[in-house]
Amino acid sequence: MLSPAARQFVDDRWDQDLVARLGDYIRVPAKSPAFDPLWAAHGHLERVARDALAWVTAQPVRGLKAEIVSIEGRTPCLFFDAAATREGPAGDRTVLFYGHLDKQPEMSGWRTGLGPWQPVLQDGRLYGRGAADDGYAVYAALTALAALDTTGVPRPRCVGLIETCEESGSFDLPAYLDLLMPRLGQVGLLIGLDSGCGDYERLWVTTSLRGLVGGVLSVDVLREGVHSGNASGIAASSFRIIRTLLDRIDDSRTGKLRDPVFQAPVPPDRLEQAQTAAAVLGDRVWQQFPWARRDTDAPPEESVRPVTTDPVEAILNRTWRATLSVIGAAGLPPLKEAGNVLRPGTALKLSVRMPPTADAGRAGQRLKQVLEADPPYQARVRFELESAGTGWDAPPTAPWLKEALVQASSDAFGLEPVWMGEGGGIPFISMLGERFPRAQFVITGVLGPQSNAHGPNEFLHIAYAKKLTAVIAQVVAGATVL
Repeated sequence: MLSPAARQFVDDRWDQDLVARLGDYIRVPAKSPAFDPLWAAHGHLERVARDALAWVTAQPVRGLKAEIVSIEGRTPCLFFDAAATREGPAGDRTVLFYGHLDKQPEMSGWRTGLGPWQPVLQDGRLYGRGAADDGYAVYAALTALAALDTTGVPRPRCVGLIETCEESGSFDLPAYLDLLMPRLGQVGLLIGLDSGCGDYERLWVTTSLRGLVGGVLSVDVLREGVHSGNASGIAASSFRIIRTLLDRIDDSRTGKLRDPVFQAPVPPDRLEQAQTAAAVLGDRVWQQFPWARRDTDAPPEESVRPVTTDPVEAILNRTWRATLSVIGAAGLPPLKEAGNVLRPGTALKLSVRMPPTADAGRAGQRLKQVLEADPPYQARVRFELESAGTGWDAPPTAPWLKEALVQASSDAFGLEPVWMGEGGGIPFISMLGERFPRAQFVITGVLGPQSNAHGPNEFLHIAYAKKLTAVIAQVVAGATVL
């Protein structure tokens, strides 16, 4: 068990330091390079990395070394290395922490008084972009290590890799992994703090992450816009053509993707874990979302309904089944400027979430093939693939780690942990899984109900972050078999 002194250290550090420090972090518009092409000139990514480095190097962690590692033309990376404080055999394995400091863009719809770059502390929640996703990670990781070192609890060697490209798909990360591999040692346990939680009442351990295929589908019919009264019925609407093309990918009535390349069977153990998680969460699986209502004065029961109200099916849909989303559009004028014109073309940005074990590379090729084949009316159709990242399915949890997680969650929350897949992706995890196939994983995070990462009103649940930090400290202390 973690000592009362160590738990008090964690609570005090959050109350007296981390909340304010994360408020400063929120103020910096450190958008990921996909959303800020001039990131190098603006210097925001460099600033948040330097701010974190200054804090890290001041922590009471024994044998700690930290630096900003930079490769020309690539986003900066923070690397820290804390030597082991316990004796171990030759070839002692390493605990590797992962997090990121880059952020999603602003997004509209923030409540009055809130904003992406404006930290607001309200009802135990710190609002603003990036603190929960996942700027807190490096601060929580070093606080956990400091809690152990200041109270004399032995631990293994711990290193950390905090990137600034995750929200863009981590395209810079492979180069840093190649560079840092000789310094990582033999990674026996990877702790990733960029995931979610089903509620704020216990530890949630992520068992799988979906893959992602994304790109831009464009359809052009005319060289320029023409009067709709003159041309409609003769020239096909580019929007109607693009609707037809999307119907090749998914069933618009059910959302199910049609091609087998987008599917993968749900393993029996993942189905069992989904059933356990569903029993804990019940209707909260779908009630957590801010559903619109048919009328602003309508009662809650008249709000938009989910695809399914079966908690097990909802969890499987979110974690093991492919879905197509349209996340952006071009060629559509604002409503105030929309005249009676048949537009020359339409472009949509598509995002396909893939089952964890489906091959995203094959799926991306198939997506392009299906969308571009035999275009209606010989329209000019192009699909430009922008990203294709395969998901991740965790290896079996070692008995010692499962015991440590159960004990840590029970001590911090009074409840045992729950294992469940997540619908998003963390490219780094699959990269590490390939490079360290024998490593154990603890993938977790603070993104719970209504925390709304990537959207408006994103917040960090401070009480949960405190307990999660204590859990991580206890798990690291318990990693005696590495």
